[in-house]
Amino acid sequence: MNTFLEEIETLNSSSGSQKLQTNALEHEAIYIFREVAAQFEKPVLLFSGGKDSITLVRLAQKAFWPAKIPFPLMHIDTGHNFPETIEFRDRLVEALGVELIIRNVQDSIDQGKVKEESGRYSSRNSLQTTTLLDAIEEFKFDACIGGARRDEEKARAKERIFSVRDDFGQWDERNQRPELFDMLNGQIELGQNVRVFPISNWTELDVWSYIQQEQIEIPSIYFAHKRKTFLRDGMIWSADDNIVFREEDELVEERMVRFRTVGDMSCTAAVLSNAISIDKVVSEIRDSSISERGARIDDKRSEAAMEKRKQQGYF
Repeated sequence: MNTFLEEIETLNSSSGSQKLQTNALEHEAIYIFREVAAQFEKPVLLFSGGKDSITLVRLAQKAFWPAKIPFPLMHIDTGHNFPETIEFRDRLVEALGVELIIRNVQDSIDQGKVKEESGRYSSRNSLQTTTLLDAIEEFKFDACIGGARRDEEKARAKERIFSVRDDFGQWDERNQRPELFDMLNGQIELGQNVRVFPISNWTELDVWSYIQQEQIEIPSIYFAHKRKTFLRDGMIWSADDNIVFREEDELVEERMVRFRTVGDMSCTAAVLSNAISIDKVVSEIRDSSISERGARIDDKRSEAAMEKRKQQGYF
């Protein structure tokens, strides 16, 4: 990983309209991080090992440099994560010297709080909600920082940067505060907590351009690689493991693919790609007409799938 001074030199040597855009977004995100530290007593950064949460970590480093990030990272582990993501998570946390809290969906299943899904479209993705809410209550977190962006999905486009949840962790899309950027309102009532989205105004291309500009290391799964896969519903699924449900007649073939998002393996499909470097990924994203969440089957369960999960306490 680059030192801070090396990052600044890289930043100053770059040019172009995308650089100016990412600089403005970086300044906005750093301001949000500092407001979180100023207004809340016990924040936490929700970390999945994906590109958005990795970007958040870099922004938090810059916001509080030369001190360490002043709050822990927390991963709600479904148990169905890509191995490349978990390996990267552990390596990054060790390098940063920050606290990592892990809470497991399997524990919620074992405790009878949630029921494991089965069948063709089974996934643990929605089961994370219970594990997350239990962890918030356990540690009394009053602000959970995450990498959701408004461009991902229409329910997320309704979010505020400081998005209040009630004492059941629920989100009311009809009761959102007015929010001018320079007036972030962190006042909450007893039992409430806030979900904070520092990169809410970023796009997928903005994130990738920032990763490119900052030369940030990311998990190898984001780059094109040969993988055993099968097709279902026009999507490409990993067959390298025993997680993704596969019918006997669904043919396994080796394809050159990469993943644009790295959520739960059971609901995250790959895309055909030859992008083996950051530069090629950025070029590919720039030319793409399909959202990255087009490869997430959990968003396709219903027209309002994401909104319903958020109302129940999903991040």
